[in-house]
Amino acid sequence: MAALLKPGQGPLDYGKRRWLRAVFVAVLVMLYTPILVLIAYSFNIQNRGGIWKGFTLENYAKAWHNSDLMSALLNSLSIAFISTIFATVIGAMVAVLLWRFRFPGKAAYEGAMALPIVIPEICMGVAMLLFYARTGMMTGMTHLPWPLNLGTPSPSPTSPCFPFVAVVVRSRLVGFNRQLEEASKDLGASEWQTFTRILIPYMMPGLVAGALLAFTLSLDDFVITFFTSGPETVTFPVKIYSMVKTGVKYEVNAASTILIVITIVATVIAMKLQAPDKAGH
Repeated sequence: MAALLKPGQGPLDYGKRRWLRAVFVAVLVMLYTPILVLIAYSFNIQNRGGIWKGFTLENYAKAWHNSDLMSALLNSLSIAFISTIFATVIGAMVAVLLWRFRFPGKAAYEGAMALPIVIPEICMGVAMLLFYARTGMMTGMTHLPWPLNLGTPSPSPTSPCFPFVAVVVRSRLVGFNRQLEEASKDLGASEWQTFTRILIPYMMPGLVAGALLAFTLSLDDFVITFFTSGPETVTFPVKIYSMVKTGVKYEVNAASTILIVITIVATVIAMKLQAPDKAGH
């Protein structure tokens, strides 16, 4: 087979690759058809039944005037905002640590840092539930002023989110010219001044991209929040799940479409911020 390949071709370039294109199209259809159907039926006049009756924006108005749904959305945005701050700070520090320093057990530390990414979320949720219940955090945080009274869901998404920030920021730091730090110190700048005025501005595209990824991951998190949230804290995904159990109404589709749009916009911005770095390096 290698003799039949042209120079520069790989195994997947053999022949016309019709089977590969068919698999690619089938995967795309399987993944995105349910999402497109959900978005389309968010504009349907009929509230139930799955039959198209006409175009309307009334479902979005119902979702907007649903106080419980909007309160859940506000909770999710607040939790995502708090988690993003923690995940960005921790992820940036981990990225700088792994990029700059050499220390015993570095490989093991890198592997441990990636564990929140590969561990199933249900295991993370159960582990956090047991930890919060044993330490009393489930009840101790509910008496704090808003938005801290959101309770244990606030820091929970930080664990699976900060490794993504660390990966993005570290990939940004790979192309950093360390002579800039040396020049800054030669000109009399302190370590802190060099870090804040040289390194952080260079890291900024990676920080913003990682923060947006962390925001989208924590915004639509369901499993961990389902285990760690109390009865007084209902997030947007959990609220939608409870509404679907009583029958799918198209205002649920409208609310889900809003969440999809927010996620897509944040992801596109993160990808745009990373694209110039790839082209430049």
